[in-house]
Amino acid sequence: MAIDNTKPLNFLQQIVEEDLKNGLSSAHLRFRFPPEPNGYLHIGHTKAIGISFGLGQKYSAPVNLRFDDTNPTKEEQAYVDAIKEDIAWLGYSWDKECYSSDYFKQLFDWAVLMINDGKAYVDSQSSAEMAEQKGTPTQPGVDGPYRDRSSEENLALFNKMRNGDFEEGTHVLRAKIDMKHPNMLMRDPIMYRILHAAHHRTGTDWCIYPMYDWTHGESDYIEQISHSLCSLEFKPHRELYNWFKDSVYTYSKDQYTLLPKQREFARLNLSYTVMSKRKLLKLVQNGVVSGWDDPRMPTISGLRRRGYTPNSIKKFIDTIGVAKRDNVID
Repeated sequence: MAIDNTKPLNFLQQIVEEDLKNGLSSAHLRFRFPPEPNGYLHIGHTKAIGISFGLGQKYSAPVNLRFDDTNPTKEEQAYVDAIKEDIAWLGYSWDKECYSSDYFKQLFDWAVLMINDGKAYVDSQSSAEMAEQKGTPTQPGVDGPYRDRSSEENLALFNKMRNGDFEEGTHVLRAKIDMKHPNMLMRDPIMYRILHAAHHRTGTDWCIYPMYDWTHGESDYIEQISHSLCSLEFKPHRELYNWFKDSVYTYSKDQYTLLPKQREFARLNLSYTVMSKRKLLKLVQNGVVSGWDDPRMPTISGLRRRGYTPNSIKKFIDTIGVAKRDNVID
């Protein structure tokens, strides 16, 4: 996204300016764009790309390209390559190419510390049982039968999960927060699940994989991202993001000093346009289109084949602006 310094600051730029006034060093500014490599990027992603890389340009700050690759059953190298090609075609360059899988060992070590401190436990309920005991938005959840396992038992079970001794679905690691919390995301969220699947980068080194909410904020923290920018659907996740972040900070404050700040913006919704990677994948798999780069697809590669230029897409995103509330663009 081209930066027009004559325009009023949008609310994200105002947040950055306020943080700089309150003592954040400009040398500590770092942003990131964190796609999941489970499909091609579409027109909706161009807004998030433009916001992160645009802030990097405005403040001469580095921007990481980080692949949040925590689900080996849906991710593959071909998607990584396509995402990199699309971002480069739009005219953006990233500082560091990072992968959440780079941090699997660190995340595991932090999870062990949380178990030792009574902040996480192994739950052996079925997914249906966990869903039932979690309650509803208007009804508090109840503590599960395995919530009070000792740290020693939890650690032994977690290590067995790590070693591949259990089948998928038999155990999960959950954070121990509050089953009656008004925010359902805080009701002992799952941190790890068992997946006997090869990962496109780590191969078969792991058979437990961290969940997105556990991985995402900690990856920001490891990379020392100053501002974690995401779309509005993640606003309820901010409380959990901060809880996890504050927990690991107690274990690593001598190594990492900056605590990222999550802020949310309205995603790009276009009228009469499918903006779901899951649904777009179905079109590809069912042969309705010739591929992700079919000119009829709203993917960046599809737009490229249709004849749109990078500048036209950037201009479109710049014209829309950055909003705090969801809307639909004609």
